[in-house]
Amino acid sequence: MNAGLREGFYVRRGKRALDLVLCLLALPVAGPLIVLFSLLARLDGGPGFYGQARVGRGGRLFKCWKIRTMIVDADARLDDYLASNPAARREWDVAQKLRHDPRVTAFGAFLRTTSLDELPQLWNILVGDMSFVGPRPFTPLQTDIYNGISYYALRPGLTGSWQVGARNDDSFATRAIHDSTYARRVSLWLDLGILMRTARVVFERTGR
Repeated sequence: MNAGLREGFYVRRGKRALDLVLCLLALPVAGPLIVLFSLLARLDGGPGFYGQARVGRGGRLFKCWKIRTMIVDADARLDDYLASNPAARREWDVAQKLRHDPRVTAFGAFLRTTSLDELPQLWNILVGDMSFVGPRPFTPLQTDIYNGISYYALRPGLTGSWQVGARNDDSFATRAIHDSTYARRVSLWLDLGILMRTARVVFERTGR
């Protein structure tokens, strides 16, 4: 079952080829930035990188890498914060994120608004865990609240239609709509258009 995934040469071969070409073009610039940002993230005594299990194509788990943007032990502290803040609990239940997350460091806030914290995902793309364009990867704990199937036919994306669309406003549940629409329409021109829109999002610093 292809879960509504559009067929064609681009989906079968071209998309992966584009990923590899873009990775090779990006690494000479992104590589030094990744090293610099990881060193700056270590200044508070924590690690420079943060790897978290995410659900990939076919439901396979992989470790998704980012520059660390939160305080050390942020995951362990989240439950305590939500338990003491009902408004934040409601926001988290709907969106699976917090608009004003107290766990984010000052340097981490800069990285997030520019989306530069996601540069290490070039490694995930290079090894085939992810694609430049695809659904936003989610965690194993979020599997039960994801109400679609198209996601599992695709590699998760560094960027995608949800990421450059209403990413700051949509609920987590609406991601499935973006994913199924993308799966039906995926093409070289659609991916190039999303990549160009992503560049604008980064330039305007509207990431989170």
